[in-house]
Amino acid sequence: MPISRTLDLAQQLIARPSLTPDDALCQALIIERLQPLGFVCEAIVSGPADFRVTNLWAKRPARQSDMAEVTAKLLVFAGHTDVVPTGPLEQWQSDPFTPTLRDGKLFGRGASDMKTSIAAFIVALEEFLAATPAPALAIGLLLTSDEEGPANDGTVVVCQALAQRGETLDYCIVGEPTALKRSGDMIKNGRRGTLSGRLTVKGIQGHIAYPQLAKNPIHLLAPALTELVGIEWDQGNAFFPPTSWQVSNVHGGTGASNIIPGSVVLDFNFRFCTESTPESLQARLQAVLERHGLDFDLAWTLGGQPFLTKPGTLVQAVADAIRAETGLETELSTTGGTSDGRFISRICPQVIELGPPNASIHKIDEYVNLADIEPLKAIYRAVLENLNRQAGA
Repeated sequence: MPISRTLDLAQQLIARPSLTPDDALCQALIIERLQPLGFVCEAIVSGPADFRVTNLWAKRPARQSDMAEVTAKLLVFAGHTDVVPTGPLEQWQSDPFTPTLRDGKLFGRGASDMKTSIAAFIVALEEFLAATPAPALAIGLLLTSDEEGPANDGTVVVCQALAQRGETLDYCIVGEPTALKRSGDMIKNGRRGTLSGRLTVKGIQGHIAYPQLAKNPIHLLAPALTELVGIEWDQGNAFFPPTSWQVSNVHGGTGASNIIPGSVVLDFNFRFCTESTPESLQARLQAVLERHGLDFDLAWTLGGQPFLTKPGTLVQAVADAIRAETGLETELSTTGGTSDGRFISRICPQVIELGPPNASIHKIDEYVNLADIEPLKAIYRAVLENLNRQAGA
């Protein structure tokens, strides 16, 4: 059975060990495919010398409109070429950077997250432009090698550069693996925000046999912690579940069993929806601590704001493409962790995520089902056709 062009490109990308932030020349391979299609490709390198991040911004203009005042709509495909570490190599059935076909699957690190999506982007673009060499739709591609890492020098840097230039994006499809069982059965039309905190409650260290001479911060924290666990931060909405607050780590003590510690440290995280803001959550949590009379320090880290794309032009174009190519009625979801959609949504009003099933992402023996590859490419191509039809109307 011949290997499809999408599968072939996915294999080429998987064979490049692009561990964050090393792009391993994945983007150079993509540029070779994009330039003959008329894309202007720009490399945006960022980060310190020991953590250099490679970003790619590529854009192909639409055909000239007969009306000078009409600005072509811009659809951007976005993704990342970096992958997470492999874990113990001896636990893989085949080398993670040797793409392997086995049991109807393509195995390799990045097969699902997200080199297959990138390959599907490119082949969909090639097929679409071969059939429509002068589209009414402008097309862009944004890739980074810093999505799986700290994400300080990746997509966020490109978005800042585009904003400074006054570049406007109308639609964006992020190729994150979103499906449950088959490509197209679920798309993400938003993501929750993430807000982390480190709370240090101070006490007085002392001998455990003389508690009257000490002040146990763990005991002092306990009532406030109970109250925080029971708070309903919001009720969510039609698109998001309620905001959640979870403790990820508690550390206190010196290691000795006869010492009352002088402090206790609590790490926690909010996954919050659009019904709450970082400021409101910070204020409510701090009010609880103050009401309990605690002596504390509190450090906050905002990992990302929530974003939401309500049903509209992009969601409809994607849903119609999925139905036409697979027969599936896609499900809208905002579950899961964060993605680079949180940065893109600052400069683009309509952002969705669409990719293959996510069951094996970040796991040993990561894979994508061969049966999911061509349908994904066909969906991307059909979205291009749908939006181009609207742009030319």
